[in-house]
Amino acid sequence: MHFRFSVLATITAVAIACTGPVQAADIPAPKGTVILTVANAQHAANVGDVLQFDRETLAVLGLETIETTTIWTDGKQVFEGVPLAVLVELIGVETGTFFAAAINDYTVEIPVTDAIHNGPIIAISHNGEDMSVRDKGPLWIIYPYDSSSKYRTEVIYSRSIWQLDRIEYVE
Repeated sequence: MHFRFSVLATITAVAIACTGPVQAADIPAPKGTVILTVANAQHAANVGDVLQFDRETLAVLGLETIETTTIWTDGKQVFEGVPLAVLVELIGVETGTFFAAAINDYTVEIPVTDAIHNGPIIAISHNGEDMSVRDKGPLWIIYPYDSSSKYRTEVIYSRSIWQLDRIEYVE
């Protein structure tokens, strides 16, 4: 199953990469279990008036890896996910705030200004494995904590929401 996902996501990502940056119109409606819904995404939508992603459609946006320590784990960890900057580009915003919500309705505010190159990712895997709800999944906002002291603050740690399943953009 994991191999099938990887092959399909890779083929789709390569096909889109050959045509330029991913646009909202390039994101198909998810066929699998929805793990992320993005509401109020300006003019970007693939299901009704929202963007919905299963693992495969989220991977289409392109994955990056962050290797870092965290305050919640022991030793160096490897996370793979979609850069928050890619999501910001996809929905076409430059200012404002995201309200990120977890499965248990815990929410945090993440300013769009956090979404920079080599910044946070929406992690879909941890140490090479898909994350289960029991292990902080299906998604976890991960910052590159070891890359700068600016990422090792209580404010940034509070934005590192796990069990993420919804994001709403607010101007």
